[in-house]
Amino acid sequence: MRSFPFFTLLLILCCTTTGFGQQKIGSVELKTLGGQTVDLADVIQETDFTIISFWATWCKPCQAELDAVADLYPDWQENLNVQMVAITIDTQRQLSKVPGLLSTKGWEYTVLSDANNILKNQLGFQAIPQTYVVDRAGNVLYNHSGYTAGDEYVLEEKLKELSGK
Repeated sequence: MRSFPFFTLLLILCCTTTGFGQQKIGSVELKTLGGQTVDLADVIQETDFTIISFWATWCKPCQAELDAVADLYPDWQENLNVQMVAITIDTQRQLSKVPGLLSTKGWEYTVLSDANNILKNQLGFQAIPQTYVVDRAGNVLYNHSGYTAGDEYVLEEKLKELSGK
């Protein structure tokens, strides 16, 4: 019986710390493909939800994910007030390949560069594709690593759930 207060305290702490340890994407400067500096915090404030997908030109699963999302993206923008920000982690040397790939793919996403892995390191993930859904305040509401065909529909359901639609 002496341990009862400890378990009571533990239960109270678990019930009152909702969101404890939740990741947040704050102010971080990234580059556009034109070399301009943008603050990601400003970009994510533009819509209710922002999908942030980390990718690279050499990553075939990344390209497959971005291709699959491209088909659904116009509906997400219109019906769920969502935007997609595709952040390449290609190095400065590899970055020259990005515009050519984008022109063949026709993706309608905002594309930014994290060539120095500042945001990647801040978030602490290792593998790509790595996908996050954040709200206007930068709170990470969902994240997923890797890509398997059909993951875009799981993402769509999560977006609908988050938006209440």
